[in-house]
Amino acid sequence: MPAVKRQLTITDIFKYLPHRYPFLLVDRVLDYDPGQFLTGIKNVSINEPFFTGHFPDNPVMPGVLVIEALAQAGAILAHLSTHTSPQDSVFYLASLDNAKFKQIVRPGDQMVLEIKVMSHKKSFWKIAGQALVNDKIAASVEILSAMREIQP
Repeated sequence: MPAVKRQLTITDIFKYLPHRYPFLLVDRVLDYDPGQFLTGIKNVSINEPFFTGHFPDNPVMPGVLVIEALAQAGAILAHLSTHTSPQDSVFYLASLDNAKFKQIVRPGDQMVLEIKVMSHKKSFWKIAGQALVNDKIAASVEILSAMREIQP
């Protein structure tokens, strides 16, 4: 019998990310295992505000936003793994390593966001992420993030 997949809808994602439109870049979580991995999706639409200027006659999703989508997916996984929420703590980027862009992401694409935990020590999380479009790697990166408690 195949393992049951753990999924999150957009309403569930709101519980794990402080981001909202126009900066929320994860639409759904298809599966996850706390402390191990997460697979999510971002549906790329021409209605995204950045396409107005990047580039009007040849719309391309900015690479930094592809990386941001992976970072947001990583933050969801870290919150799920630590049983915390954005009301308790927020994850901030500490470093990016080995970022590679192999394919352009365009309106109409669906990015599959694959996150794997490389290491976790105290408040630091190192993840490997890749964004796939049509089963081809569009971007990959190693992200170090730091969890900081919200101060009252």
